[in-house]
Amino acid sequence: MTALLASVRSAQEALDAAGAGADLIDLKEPLDGALGGVSPDNIWRIARTLRSRYPVKPVSATIGDLPSDALDAIAARVIEVADAGVDFVKVGVTPGPDARACLARVAGLRAVVLPVLLCDEGVEASLVEYAATLGFEGIVFDTAGKTGRTLFDCIDIGTLARYLATIRASGAMACIAGSLGWPQLGGIRALAPDVAGFRTALCENGRTSRLDPRRVAQWADALHHAAPSAAA
Repeated sequence: MTALLASVRSAQEALDAAGAGADLIDLKEPLDGALGGVSPDNIWRIARTLRSRYPVKPVSATIGDLPSDALDAIAARVIEVADAGVDFVKVGVTPGPDARACLARVAGLRAVVLPVLLCDEGVEASLVEYAATLGFEGIVFDTAGKTGRTLFDCIDIGTLARYLATIRASGAMACIAGSLGWPQLGGIRALAPDVAGFRTALCENGRTSRLDPRRVAQWADALHHAAPSAAA
């Protein structure tokens, strides 16, 4: 089964998403970019509210869109977000000359970090293989640009399948996101990632609009009950 990660921006959206069947709740502010960060105070409030009703629902939060060479700022923000009480801290990593140093730095922090490989221009197998050696609990493939191009437009499914296999072989969760919607459902089922993340597809009118719990329920059903033949 592929778990549904729903990105939310408020306590009410978090409760709605959890109640509609989302397996993981991810805190971000879509007005501030692909991985726009929620303030630590609000992260703490949202996580506390959610856990009062769903005490074992995993919660992640992004640190904001920071360049991969801003190692000290990234490290400080990771600790801030982790101390706000989430289970996972998501850090965007842009493939390039600074990617390995960024991955190594966040792997050594006292936080459970999920690196998010931003694949708009693709990602080399060697970087995926390196990330898989660092002991992360999960690695995410996503896109930074939210312009209509999906993850599958940036990496072909065959290559992505090999990358997910590399991550799984390391014992980590293999996760995908990146403007995915109903046209990509067949590809998601074929890849069968451990986690698939969504924001735009769960909202009433684009990623900055209100999350719609009915859409969350539809995606939860689609991911949790994929026919065996579709997922083969």
